[in-house]
Amino acid sequence: MDKVLKEKIKAFILKGVEDKPIVAKEDTFWKALRNVGTELWLDTGDVDEAERIWTAEMTALTTNNTLVNKEIQKGIYDSFISEAKEIVRSLPLKQQIVEIAFILNARHGLRLAKKFGGFVSVELHTDTAHDKDAIIDYGLRYFEINPKQFIVKVPYTATGLIAARKLKEKGVRINFTLEFSARQNVMVAAVTKPDYLNVFLGRIGAYIKNNGLGDGSGAGERTVISTQRWVTELSRDNSKPTKLIAASMRNYEQLVDLAGVNVFTMPTKVAGEGREKLDGKFESKLNKVYPVDLNKKAPQYFPEKLWEVSSKEVELAKELDKNCPETGDELVERAHAAGCGDMFPRLNKEDLEFISSDGKIPKHERWAERIKFGELAIDTLLNLAGLASFTADQKELDTRIERIIKD
Repeated sequence: MDKVLKEKIKAFILKGVEDKPIVAKEDTFWKALRNVGTELWLDTGDVDEAERIWTAEMTALTTNNTLVNKEIQKGIYDSFISEAKEIVRSLPLKQQIVEIAFILNARHGLRLAKKFGGFVSVELHTDTAHDKDAIIDYGLRYFEINPKQFIVKVPYTATGLIAARKLKEKGVRINFTLEFSARQNVMVAAVTKPDYLNVFLGRIGAYIKNNGLGDGSGAGERTVISTQRWVTELSRDNSKPTKLIAASMRNYEQLVDLAGVNVFTMPTKVAGEGREKLDGKFESKLNKVYPVDLNKKAPQYFPEKLWEVSSKEVELAKELDKNCPETGDELVERAHAAGCGDMFPRLNKEDLEFISSDGKIPKHERWAERIKFGELAIDTLLNLAGLASFTADQKELDTRIERIIKD
């Protein structure tokens, strides 16, 4: 796409954002949690929903393909999409759709930024997950639209690691997303050195519980605390240390159980119930080692890979940092050569279709033997399932865009 069209799109996104800033009030409950070292973000794209929860202690909102899709499906942007199609109509249809999806994400992000005054994590189109040039291009365009408040979310893929590193070097704030283990985040912290990275802890417990490997308790929490230690150590000498986000929080008790972790991104339900039901007395849990309830068959599937990091995985991460590959394929090859192939498994089209059909939580029995023999692992399955889930929601959003631009 030529520079002139990009500038027209940028001007269109920036024009006429009219949301009135709110006056946030202080809250002693949230202040107490901030005082143990935890930043507070809301995990929602719903402006009205966020306004009911937002306080002066909160610093950011985070959106994703699912949350933005929920807002678009309300129809509140249909006329905006019709206006946008006039600007991008010279592009091929598929590119029009991807471009309008970017316009919608940026526009909604601007509304949130203006309304709440904090940072906003904005999401890339899922089609870019394995396209280094596209990740870099759209990441820079987000940055140019709102360099002070936008944080660009890049998904955990081999290509994403490399592209996010390039964006970070160009001064773009990065929120690296869709990680499910300490070892994945060791890779991210060493190679990409982002501003933020994540553990989607709720889905970890759900995988263990839904698949009959245990009751699910403790696994997500243990993974988060372990990851926090690793990230703190690996980024200690960075000019700006990387911060860990405890994401996919499922219940308000986790506000207590994980107090002291760098960042919480809280669904509004979790935040609301916590404010209502907790006493507001928090203490750091960073030295806590949570027990994980597992049954007798679980150990053969190496659940400890969620919270433990091997020496060969640390060595690979550091080597990739020193000599970073230019392509995702090269990174995958080097991971396999280092004996860490289950971090970037080679799957065929049928495998990926099964993962997509399973939804956010993969069906363990389908993959059990391959996990047992080290071909892939629970964290990689959850990552692939998460990306597939976002892709499904992105497709729903794209379908709405296509219907409107064809009218």
